[in-house]
This record gives sequence, C-alpha cells and structure tokens, in this order.
Amino acid sequence: MTNSNNWFASWFDSPYYHILYKNRDYKEADFFIQNLTSYLKPNNEDEILDLACGAGRHSIFLNSLGYKVTGVDLSPNSIEKALESKNDNLNFDVHDMREVYKENGFNFVFNLFTSFGYFDSNDENIKMLQSVEKTLKPNGIFVLDFFNANNVIKNLVEEETKEVEGVEFKLKRELKKGKIIKHIEFETKNQSFSYSERVQAIKLEDFEELFSHTNMKIITTFGNHSLEGFDKEKSDRLIIIAQK
Repeated sequence: MTNSNNWFASWFDSPYYHILYKNRDYKEADFFIQNLTSYLKPNNEDEILDLACGAGRHSIFLNSLGYKVTGVDLSPNSIEKALESKNDNLNFDVHDMREVYKENGFNFVFNLFTSFGYFDSNDENIKMLQSVEKTLKPNGIFVLDFFNANNVIKNLVEEETKEVEGVEFKLKRELKKGKIIKHIEFETKNQSFSYSERVQAIKLEDFEELFSHTNMKIITTFGNHSLEGFDKEKSDRLIIIAQK
C-alpha cells in the first residue's frame, strides 16, 4: 500500500504496474512516433531525450529509425529492463525529471503518453518544465503528450475489472481536487495490494500558464496521435509542441 505524495515512485517500480499495462498498444505508440518524427524531421546528428521513458519502448523504436536517443526514468526496475536494449546510439539512465539531466544537451525532449502531472503542486510542474528548457539546446523542441482533460472528465469510467496474468485488478476512478485518481486493488500470493495513480487534470489553458514561467513557447497543438488539430471537447489527446 502507498499513500506517499510520490505515489509514482513505488507504483511505477512495482512488477504489478508492468503486469497491469503489459497489453498497451505498441502499434499505436509506433504509429505516433512515426508521425511525430515525420512532422519534426530530426536529422541523424540530433540527440533526443525520452523523459519518463518507462521500460523504453518509445526510445527503442526511435532508435530503430536511426536516431540517437537517451531514455531516463525514475524507476530503477524499468531502466534495468530498458538497458537490455542499449547500444552505441541508445542509452538509459535513472533520473527524476524535475532535475536537469544534461544542460543544453538535446535537440528534442519527448514526454509521452501522459508522463506529466504526477506532482502535488504547480511549483513542481514549473520546475519540471524549467528543467526541460535547460536540457534543450537553443531552438530545441519539447513534445508533451498528455490526455485531453476535458474529454477524460466527461467520459470517466468509474469502475472496471481487468484480469492480466491471473491477477484480477479492480479499478475505480474519480475526479477529486483537480486530479483524476485511479484506485487499483488486487490480491495475489495471499497478499492484498492497494495503489493509486493521481494525475492532475491539466487543461490547455493551464499548460499555457505553466509554460509562461519558461522561455519555451507553444508553437502548435494536436489532438491525437494522427496529429490532427486539437478540439478541447472531442480530442483524445493534448499534444503540445513547444520551442526554446
């Protein structure tokens, strides 16, 4: 069980996190990366930082397209798994995204599939964005891929059960104090477990305010992984492209 403000540190490092989400759609992720790189057109000398990379699936696919990629994540277990795919142009490291990883080190920083909004305060959100700014080279590009909070709130699935690898996960969701909270309960090996995911329901206007505390400018937004225009009522995603 975890009630820590840093809930993500324990849950993302748990083997059960990887079990629950093992069936995430890799084809969709690869489709998004293909579209993103076609739009951004990095060259082979550019360096890309995958911030909050998890077990590295996006980093690995980016690298397979010929790019120099570094993936960083707070979870040692995830990075240990990712390092199995390390090569001369693909590396991984344990790192807290609130801190600068390598000053002026990267042409692109990607923060994908809702890896933002985990913190309890806007100060920490601003600190993270300021760290991204310092990590980028001059004129570097930041890609932030988040859920569309308006749409998620409107279509919130309050309860569901998922069985994965013989483990029955009971999921409950609620909107509370500006956060979308997913409660996760399950029993396995004669033990009961309880975790929660807490993600701030950050809307585009909130992001605009957060970015105003940096020297990064939002240059465009997209509403899905096909890179179609953002519609605050209908879009599944909020994808922000910002430039230093």
